[in-house]
Amino acid sequence: MIYLSQMLGKPVVDATGTEIGTISDVAIATGEIFPRVTSLAFQGPDKTPFMLSWRKYVDDFDAEQVQLNVAGPDLRFSYLQPDEVLLHRDLLNQQIVDTQGMKVVRVNDLKLSESRNQLRLLGAEVGIRGILRGVHPALERVAARLFGKSLRENLIAWNYMDLLDRDLSHVQLSVTHKRLHELHPADVADIMEQLSATQRAKVFDHLENSQAADAISELEDEFQADVIDDLGNQRASDILELMDPDDAADIIGDLPYDKAETLLRLMGVGEARAIRSLLGYKEKTAGGIMTPEVTTVAEEMTVAQVIEHLRHEAAEHESIYYIYVIEGDRHLAGVISLRDLIMSAPETPVADILSRDVIKVLADEDQEDVAETMSKYDLLALPVVDETGRLLGIVTVDDALEVMEEESAEDLELATGRRAGAGMRGVWQWVSRDGWLPVWAVLFLVAAGLESMLVDTDMTGLIIVAAFPALIVMRLAEDFASHAMARVIEDEDEDGRPSLARRLVTDGLSGLAIGAVVGLLAAAVMGVLLGAVSDKAVVRSLEGGAIIGGAFGISILLVAIAATLAGELAERRSRAGKRVSSTTMSVGLMIVGAVSFIGLYNISFRFLARFLLFDL
Repeated sequence: MIYLSQMLGKPVVDATGTEIGTISDVAIATGEIFPRVTSLAFQGPDKTPFMLSWRKYVDDFDAEQVQLNVAGPDLRFSYLQPDEVLLHRDLLNQQIVDTQGMKVVRVNDLKLSESRNQLRLLGAEVGIRGILRGVHPALERVAARLFGKSLRENLIAWNYMDLLDRDLSHVQLSVTHKRLHELHPADVADIMEQLSATQRAKVFDHLENSQAADAISELEDEFQADVIDDLGNQRASDILELMDPDDAADIIGDLPYDKAETLLRLMGVGEARAIRSLLGYKEKTAGGIMTPEVTTVAEEMTVAQVIEHLRHEAAEHESIYYIYVIEGDRHLAGVISLRDLIMSAPETPVADILSRDVIKVLADEDQEDVAETMSKYDLLALPVVDETGRLLGIVTVDDALEVMEEESAEDLELATGRRAGAGMRGVWQWVSRDGWLPVWAVLFLVAAGLESMLVDTDMTGLIIVAAFPALIVMRLAEDFASHAMARVIEDEDEDGRPSLARRLVTDGLSGLAIGAVVGLLAAAVMGVLLGAVSDKAVVRSLEGGAIIGGAFGISILLVAIAATLAGELAERRSRAGKRVSSTTMSVGLMIVGAVSFIGLYNISFRFLARFLLFDL
């Protein structure tokens, strides 16, 4: 096996043994399952680029060099053909979409194989081994020995890639058994959310309007309006027309007024009227999430007439699990289940199978109450009426599930203390959540003052100033506690959860990285402050910065490890049915952060004060 990263930069030697250049790229023909290398690109003297036919001129090749079968003067150079793709230029370090794993990955290397004196592309390496190999092959070998099977090759085969365009710098799609247009809209949406706006637009160019409408409906709310806004007005309008009115109204409501009015004017009269009617309702209410597309019949009809009506006039409606019976000015008189309709004789009057005890909600009722009502009575749809009992629309089960998911996420944020406020109120909540930080600030400043009285140095300012990074340590410790509690509340499947050792490593590295970055910033600020008030400004500021930055980084590392262990203990207690206290975890981790910072800070300070500061 040969990797592209190993070939790049290797010599190209002609038939006389003269080196005429170094490999810069290779081209493949895209029409084959495992495409063969068709052209060799190399740099000659003065970095002049050349390209020649692989089949015609390459005599032998390996990971060290390419041997040509003619002398340099006899070479005839060629050009890149329309069906050819350069691996280094167009694929290496580019993003592709793995539609089996529903994630965006980056091509870190490309794997080739020799077959009958031909070189064929097997696939793209998207794992860590490709990155290490690109740095140096020896680094990959060392890592493979250290980590063994855990550092396995992660290869996406070429025959699972669907090239949207010859210019692969936009987007490349790797698929397993389905092409993009054959995937479920929810899967397409998962992929789209991982792409940039430019890449999403490129993908939507290759979807039909109906497929695009289904995919947009499955996108998260924050992406939907952006996608529509990036499309041309006519196509955006056509796509919104194909969507369910409630979904289209949600998107229209998030667009700028001028854009929204333009799209509504381009729509059909009926579709625009349905969307405008929904825009008048408040958000997070039954009216805000309902669809006006309701299957209705009259009480005077028979079962046969209702079925005929469903086959023709109601075929496009979102849900026909229930058929609603109206009278007069759309006054809701009753409901028929689809099961009762099918089980009844064709000549049976609707009045005989009608259920007049209808569970319904008002248009201004809170969406969470609507979802709870549907869950309580096991309903697939719930009618929405006004104060007079006039039928306005229905809330379908998919909308109720979205509401429950949204409310559950909000409850999780509240339970873990991660819900952000707005403006200055949000900033103050970050600084003084639950009233802990003011208490810690006073206690630490008192301790710092006592320390400055006991230590016979002129570094009192450094000790007192260090109280502020200590507050940041405790604030981050509280966030680590919230993160650990979130894992407990979410109750992640044990089989899919990483091992404790792996979590200790990843969380510890994350903590160290956070500590290092914030510690450097704190050290820089402290250094400037101390340098402005100290006689030995430069040296003292560097030493003070080293004390604070080092203590900060290590203390955050310790907090991260402690949070992982505390979270593991809390998960075990929760699974055993025992009570878990988020307050206890927060206090404990804040104590760990404070004690570790103070301890490390004092050790460093005493060392520098004794051996360095007072000898200057």
